[in-house]
Amino acid sequence: MFKVSTVVVCQIRRSLLHDVTIGRCHQCTTARHVKPKKSKGVSLRKEAHFVDYIELEVCGGKGGNGMLSFLSLPHREWAGPDGGDGGHGGHVIFKVSHNIKSLSHLRKVEKAADGVGGRTKQRHGKNASHRYIEVPKGTVIKSESGSLLASLDREGEMFVAARGGAGGKGNHFFLTNENRAPAVAEVGAEGQTRLVRVELKTMAHFGLIGFPNAGKSTLLRAISRARPAVSAYPFTTLNPHVGMVLYDDHEQVAVADIPGLIPGAHQNKGLGISFLRHVERCLCLVYVLDLSTGVDRSEQQRLSGGLSPFAQLTRLRYELEQYQAGLSHRPGLLLANKMDLPGADRKVEELKAKLQEEEGKSEMSSRGYQPLKVLGVSAKRMLGINELLHELRAVYDQYHTASDGEGS
Repeated sequence: MFKVSTVVVCQIRRSLLHDVTIGRCHQCTTARHVKPKKSKGVSLRKEAHFVDYIELEVCGGKGGNGMLSFLSLPHREWAGPDGGDGGHGGHVIFKVSHNIKSLSHLRKVEKAADGVGGRTKQRHGKNASHRYIEVPKGTVIKSESGSLLASLDREGEMFVAARGGAGGKGNHFFLTNENRAPAVAEVGAEGQTRLVRVELKTMAHFGLIGFPNAGKSTLLRAISRARPAVSAYPFTTLNPHVGMVLYDDHEQVAVADIPGLIPGAHQNKGLGISFLRHVERCLCLVYVLDLSTGVDRSEQQRLSGGLSPFAQLTRLRYELEQYQAGLSHRPGLLLANKMDLPGADRKVEELKAKLQEEEGKSEMSSRGYQPLKVLGVSAKRMLGINELLHELRAVYDQYHTASDGEGS
């Protein structure tokens, strides 16, 4: 019997994957994690929260008023009308830029500049500059009723959200042979005003899902430069934080810390709907299960129901399915956090046994559940972090690259 080396198998796999435009093999991922550099001369940097959904009012600029004026010259008292036209108001335009990753820079009211009014001696007012608002790639703009207005998916793509008003005409515009002294001028038109909903299709490649105090924020701090608040009380994270994981082939993987979910989140308990909306915008899901169940933490036990790791996974999947059918079917990983606690190894083995038992059932496979790889980590003690970073890249290469190939 001839033995085929791993290198030859990977080369054959790459050649087969090349035909389906995937381009690389996730099972032979060789990219290594690069530790991010610290900021020089900056001890504390306060950053705005990541925003992936906002409702705002866009207002086009008002047109300038036309001028009502009559010219008077030496030796010619009645020289005729000389009022100029007003300038047009500016538009509010959304433009895609690769330099923007969040919607945190948007304000509740975005208004364009007004046009300049007309002047005497037939001087027209200046048109106002348009108000360009840069948004990330994959931004969706909807009306107040929820209908789709625009989907911005390409660099430099633009959408006019609110048009500016036209400038008014001065009385010189109405000069005719029949009316040599028109005493009328137009007022500039008001700009368009409407409410829009701006949201991102994708906020991160991976989303950390779990109950409060499961260790999601500590995990994100361990693998990236993101610095979400970490405390012993629940709901420390009220806004999502996104950290970038760097690799030596210059690839960047975005990981989002989703605020903790509780039983009944799909019924909007604990701000559940707004938190579940963040989960919807993650390509892959990383379930962070707390192995400290059974330890005397009354508040944490109350929020998670004192559930075992497998029961936590079942409950989290249930909440996702109740919010949106098929949301829990997305690929990802299963992390058993806090491996440094006593009895953690036994709980991980019980979790793996439960998963194998459920995978063998036909009813579970018919629901389309993805088999999840179980990793034991301790974000606080930095145990299993290197293996986690390798698995994140493997899942990223498999699913994110495949989706790009299908989209092309």
